[in-house]
Amino acid sequence: MKIAIVGATGMVGSTFLTILEEKGFPYESLTCFASSKSAGHTLMYQGQPLMVQELNEHSFELGFDYALFSAGGQVSLKFAPLAVASGCVVIDNSSAFRMDPSVPLIVPEVNGDLLSHDTQGIIANPNCSTIQSVLVLNALKPFGLKRVSYTTYQQSQDQVIKVYLI
Repeated sequence: MKIAIVGATGMVGSTFLTILEEKGFPYESLTCFASSKSAGHTLMYQGQPLMVQELNEHSFELGFDYALFSAGGQVSLKFAPLAVASGCVVIDNSSAFRMDPSVPLIVPEVNGDLLSHDTQGIIANPNCSTIQSVLVLNALKPFGLKRVSYTTYQQSQDQVIKVYLI
């Protein structure tokens, strides 16, 4: 597998690298992309240096199987379709596609079966608070849980998240 990480120098991007390394994820190539500000930096992976490349309109012409995106919604909206057009499956960690009804919103332990459906090349995931909650709440569904409503406060903004499990 040829893997790309978009936003590799950010906190989530570096966590992608850490988890891939910890799990011994098999790959043929691993390429890190970031903004022009981070291009040229070196990241260490499995004891080897990885040069960060600048993300641009031609980045996905290298032919990736999967791209893990965590560089913000605007970057995802611009570059995810380019990645898909080149044959890559995008797993997007931003808010860009979360509300798009044509893009599956996946938490693998809860609704991973949706991955077998046509994803049109992009898979979204919920925000961090929702992922943690649905993992636990999903286990309560057999006991009659119908609805949960809660509020989180993130980045100095109120963000109301309502989770309905029916």
